[in-house]
Amino acid sequence: MNSDRKNSQNTGFPGGWLLLLIALFVAFNVWALWPGRTTGIHIPYSAFINEVRAGNVVRVRIVGPDINGTFAEPVLISDLITDNTRAIPVPGEQAGPQEIQEFTTTFPEAVGDAELMSLLVNQNVQIDVSPPPSPWLGTLFIALLPVILIGVFLLWARRQSGETPGNLLDFAQSKARRHTGVHTRITFDDVAGADEAKMDLQEVVGFLREPSKYHQIGAHIPRGVLLVGPPGTGKTLMARAVAGEANVPFFNINATEFVEMFVGVGASRVRDLFDQAKKVAPAILFIDELDAVGRRRGAGVGNVNDEREQTLNQLLVEMDGFDERAEVIVIAATNRPDVLDPALLRPGRFDRQVTVDLPDRRGRQQILKIHTQHLSLAPDVDLEALARNTTGFSGADLANLANEGALIAARKNHQRVTQQDMDEALDKILLGGERPLILTPEDREIVAYHEAGHALVAWLMPGADPVRKVTIIPHGRALGVTQQAQGDDKYNYSRTYLLARLSIMLGGRAAEEVALNDVTTGAEQDLVQASRLVRRMITQWGMGDLGLAAFEANDEQPFLGYELAQNRAFSEETAARIDRNVQSVLDERYLAVRDLVESARDRLDALVNALLENETVTQEQLQDILGPRPERMPGEAARARGEPEKEMSI
Repeated sequence: MNSDRKNSQNTGFPGGWLLLLIALFVAFNVWALWPGRTTGIHIPYSAFINEVRAGNVVRVRIVGPDINGTFAEPVLISDLITDNTRAIPVPGEQAGPQEIQEFTTTFPEAVGDAELMSLLVNQNVQIDVSPPPSPWLGTLFIALLPVILIGVFLLWARRQSGETPGNLLDFAQSKARRHTGVHTRITFDDVAGADEAKMDLQEVVGFLREPSKYHQIGAHIPRGVLLVGPPGTGKTLMARAVAGEANVPFFNINATEFVEMFVGVGASRVRDLFDQAKKVAPAILFIDELDAVGRRRGAGVGNVNDEREQTLNQLLVEMDGFDERAEVIVIAATNRPDVLDPALLRPGRFDRQVTVDLPDRRGRQQILKIHTQHLSLAPDVDLEALARNTTGFSGADLANLANEGALIAARKNHQRVTQQDMDEALDKILLGGERPLILTPEDREIVAYHEAGHALVAWLMPGADPVRKVTIIPHGRALGVTQQAQGDDKYNYSRTYLLARLSIMLGGRAAEEVALNDVTTGAEQDLVQASRLVRRMITQWGMGDLGLAAFEANDEQPFLGYELAQNRAFSEETAARIDRNVQSVLDERYLAVRDLVESARDRLDALVNALLENETVTQEQLQDILGPRPERMPGEAARARGEPEKEMSI
């Protein structure tokens, strides 16, 4: 049987069986309710009595209210009926002849006829009495019909889900997928950008390959390894690579698949999963999104998490109850280790944490090589440049970038994927797709000045990230975009760098005020991001007038952690001081940025004219328009007012 036919049988409703059941139901009911099988024409009861009295009836068979009989001599139908009645043919019988000898009639039970039996005996009529047929079979079928229909429905539902009827009640069994052989032949060579994590996991591979070497010297390998990192960094791929390197069976399951609406199912599935792994040990169990069942017990409102906590308790028991020599290792992944129950992280369970962080530039280049090796790349594709421009991308983001580039190349009927295709794919991911939005000349000018203000301040601010591109073509929800390339990866941000970022955020509003003598709503998100950045500088990083104290609010939510509401670790007076400090920093920085834009008004207008003409200005064109980037903050505006040049501070 081919797969298409098999799939159609599994997903189609069993209509043939249902029709057969309905036909049987109708047949049994007809059989049970039929008034007895007759072989003659139905005649009036009065005509039957007259023929008995005339001695023309030789035998009768009484079955309940039905009377079947035989005349001694054939009788004309016209003699048996009156003008107001007529012979009634039995269903299924053809129209009878003019004379009949077999007949049937119905005894009037409602009225009764006490003289019938004595009349038959006196006329020497042969009498045969049979009990009426019992409808027990039909009654039984009617009673079983709902059960049969429910069974048919459950069979159909199970086929819809792709499972066999034998597993109808196996919902308590684990839903883990087992991969062996070729399915787990993913090695560390297939994982790029996570060299530190691979080094930490080499011990696990060595234990699975040669467990006796560790047992001989009394060493205990960690029973659980917790992979921690942002989404898309390759935690699942890393776990499969460990199984592939060790060449052992690999079971993977999402933690959300443990918990169902039925109480106790999650704990049962945990037991079944560990039983399966022990049977084929050495093996690896991989549990993705562990925080779905591993959250701190007692979290949330009320007792809505009882089933999840039962599942967690069973997981703790199974991990702690391992046979000392059981060669089964649990690898779990989460991006929220802060909400996990402490019992999970104690020694003996998940006693080792491996961080799988976002890749650096070298790692991004290696990941791009892996994801583009099956693509037909043009010679001009520069993976190193793409790696520089994709700071903060995860492995999944880079895979998406390679695929988007291939899709764009195919859409343009290119034979190979070019650098332009990859750049367009990067812009689509970072900025959103281009929108065919037609702006009025006034709106185009406003957007041009706004984006030119961002680009000008970024160009003139020392320590700021270089501008990669400026465009007034709408992308996503933005009417224009100023894109910066961070270049080298940054892990620590200096005060100077953060002030430069703040200045760039305010550059668009400052350019509107300087050039148009008015402001618009286009700076909405700029102001939101600027306020958030200044508040973090003051309350978290000690870069404000409030000193080195940290005033971070507790933002843990019931669905993310274990706090029911936000709590502030400072007074209302301190909160007011923070607000005043944030406002003063924003005001001071905005005045400085406005002075900077005003001092470079000629370059601002030149950039706006280029944007209105070409819509997009690249980094090379910015060099020609704005000139070389300064090494220090210019002070032309301050000197023009006769004021000493001062450093902008927070």
